[in-house]
Amino acid sequence: MKKTVFKIMAVAALLMTAAPTYAQFNLKKAANAVTKGVQAATLTDAQMAAYVKESVDWMDKHNPVLPEDNPYTIRLRKLTEGLTDADGIPLNFKVYHVIDINAFACPDGSVRVFSSLMDIMSDDELLGVIGHEIGHVVKRHSKKAFRTELMTGALKDAVSSTGGVAAALTDSQLGTLGEALINAKYSQKQEKEADDCGYDFLKANGRNPWGIAMSFEKLMSLEEQSNAPKASSVDKMFSSHPETKDRIKRMSERATKDGFTRPESTTPATAE
Repeated sequence: MKKTVFKIMAVAALLMTAAPTYAQFNLKKAANAVTKGVQAATLTDAQMAAYVKESVDWMDKHNPVLPEDNPYTIRLRKLTEGLTDADGIPLNFKVYHVIDINAFACPDGSVRVFSSLMDIMSDDELLGVIGHEIGHVVKRHSKKAFRTELMTGALKDAVSSTGGVAAALTDSQLGTLGEALINAKYSQKQEKEADDCGYDFLKANGRNPWGIAMSFEKLMSLEEQSNAPKASSVDKMFSSHPETKDRIKRMSERATKDGFTRPESTTPATAE
């Protein structure tokens, strides 16, 4: 298993300078804010879906998506087999080959897992992270955060309600929306709701929900072991995940009460 190195990041949460054998997770910043003072248009569900799809397509185009025959993708496909939808929202999974330690899920059910996260997580732990992120989708947290970005951020004047058709966005605007999807901030209440919803999702699909508690334990342990300053990748990941110890306790107690056996934390198959 290769040694994980945590680097100081100079941009938004979980963005780092790429090592020679990895690609950088490249999210372009919006070059200019649009004109202020114009009343934001009403955003329809159809527009919302169009903006999300366009943003996800942009991220998949501008970042290294591993092919189907890659060991990381094969592992993720096996792990998520049968996980086709969450509360009626169709799920799709891809791996980004980047050094950032992260995973995120979009309002349309697109789940993106970073290869470096897979390097440090066992299958159960990784599924716990995925379950939690899907919890944000099921509870519509990610949708609300994305809508807020569109309606109150620098892009609000680019949103068009004419005929229910989404406005055409520039490359830099799509980069801004992509960053909003990855770095969405949630309240303590929303994080706990995502934990519980992710737990229920894993349990309903025949998976061991112990993975949620174990994944938080792994990340917290890595953060404590790291000599990097507070801006380390693991610390950044926890910036939107408050009260981690309490959440670990809640998930552990719930899994124990439901009769699940805690699995061993094994070395990931894709780790070098």
